[in-house]
Amino acid sequence: MEQHLYEPVHEEFRDLCREFLAREAVPHHDRWEADGIVDRAVWRAAGAAGLLGTDVDEAYGGGGQRDFRFNAVLVEEIVASGCSGLGFGLHNDVVAPYLTDLTTEEQRARWLPGFCSGELVTAIAMSEPGAGSDLAGVRTSAVRDGDEWVLNGQKTFITNGELADLVLVVAKTAPEQGAHGVSLIAVQTGTPGFTRGRRLAKVGLKANDTAELFFDDCRVPVGNLVGVENQGFYHLMGNLPRERLSIAVSAVAAAERLLAVTLDYARSREAFGRPVGSFQHNRFLLAELDTEVTIARTFVNHCVAEYNAGRLSVTDAAKAKWWTTELQNRVADRCVQLHGGYGYMLEYPVARAWLDGRVQTIYGGTTEIMKEIIGRGLGL
Repeated sequence: MEQHLYEPVHEEFRDLCREFLAREAVPHHDRWEADGIVDRAVWRAAGAAGLLGTDVDEAYGGGGQRDFRFNAVLVEEIVASGCSGLGFGLHNDVVAPYLTDLTTEEQRARWLPGFCSGELVTAIAMSEPGAGSDLAGVRTSAVRDGDEWVLNGQKTFITNGELADLVLVVAKTAPEQGAHGVSLIAVQTGTPGFTRGRRLAKVGLKANDTAELFFDDCRVPVGNLVGVENQGFYHLMGNLPRERLSIAVSAVAAAERLLAVTLDYARSREAFGRPVGSFQHNRFLLAELDTEVTIARTFVNHCVAEYNAGRLSVTDAAKAKWWTTELQNRVADRCVQLHGGYGYMLEYPVARAWLDGRVQTIYGGTTEIMKEIIGRGLGL
């Protein structure tokens, strides 16, 4: 089906992304997976190529394009390349709006040039060992002491956590107010009391660094408060739809890639003297998957357009996130099955995609949380 989301300028950007990934990422990704982390140099190369901070003002070295279609194109091409270790989506799609819309001029001048050049890698630290989607359960605290915040606590499952130079930490600044006493405080690498734990060993996304973070009487300047004190809950709720849209974009792109790879396999692989795709069961299954992926693509493209227009609702973002990620996992499972024994071999892209995609229904808010949001939107 012809989609009408992208314009020629976005396709030109797609070519740039594709060429960059083929040159700077694809040749190294197997080594990055073995190492459990990507080379720092790829971030600087991405900044030099103009792939970071596309919606950051040009005054700070960004692209100056407040158009999420550029973000979507980069995410799609990273998925298509199989380079799952790159945390550019977290940097561009999740952290960027906090730094562009909630910061002071002094903070923007301090952080955004490095954000765009790749010299300053970012992360956001929400999850804790005892708290994931429930912000009221956050135990990391930040206590004001003169001109400093004193942080104590622990975060886990933090994407870009090992490479990050700047981490937005979700901390309780008014514990008696529960989720409504949360603030966002930026902590920079090298700050005394801020340490990283072990490199977490994951089922998939092996090249994407995911870390534990520890704060032990970690003192940061009062000027590192991002947004309004005790308004962190509202800041997070305002930006989560964008994060979930980014995940949905990657989920549809992954499903499309899996389907394309499997269709090629089904046409060429023979069993009982005929292509495996010619058996009615397999043909019907692929027809079903192709239909569902096309419908998902159409809805996600609609959501991207709605986001650009400032109309994407929390509920619609939740619908896109849970449906597309569950679809991605269903497509991956069926495609592994259609590949037979080869689908279980890591040398085949379908096996890696199966492993990498499983977390999609978990981070950014689980499927169950998404359904809860949608249910509340129905007045239930």
